[in-house]
Amino acid sequence: MQETTSVLLAGVGGQGIILAGRVFSQLLLNSDCDVKMSEIHGMAQRGGSVTTHVRYGERVSAPTISPGQADVILAFEAMEAARMAHWLRPGGVMVANTRRIPSLPILIAKETYPEDLPARLSARGISAHWLDAYTTAVGLGNSKAENVVLLGAFSTVLPFAESAWRQAIAQVVPAKAVELNLVAFAAGRELA
Repeated sequence: MQETTSVLLAGVGGQGIILAGRVFSQLLLNSDCDVKMSEIHGMAQRGGSVTTHVRYGERVSAPTISPGQADVILAFEAMEAARMAHWLRPGGVMVANTRRIPSLPILIAKETYPEDLPARLSARGISAHWLDAYTTAVGLGNSKAENVVLLGAFSTVLPFAESAWRQAIAQVVPAKAVELNLVAFAAGRELA
């Protein structure tokens, strides 16, 4: 095992980032990893940025990741993928949702939402795997499962068995929503 692996989950309030971080952390605890997790909410109730830092390994000393040190970024929203890209280390992996959630300056027409975010990241040397988790979740009958569709895609870049992820989902998600979330997780793995 690498000494410490650093993963940044980023999106906006209401996308289920905190739940996804808790599922991921439960998976790591079940895998006997030392885990440190830190949540940062910025006006989350009003659609502001939300990030969760998760670091794991044999022994982890600090919960937060420094810019340029994330091994993996899971971005729940396209603009947040671009905003948080500087946290990724050279050669790191990004899994990014294509969903666009306009911020307030865009909603009031003071700014425009960039159309070319994948190209901009690519020009910066960042190779992101983009997927449309929102449409997939809607197709499953519940847009709120978008976060677990993303977890499914994200799970394919880390060295943990699918069964371990499924166990963590069952432990963290409320019982009445487990079946839907397991289906969403499988759909995300197929998108990857």
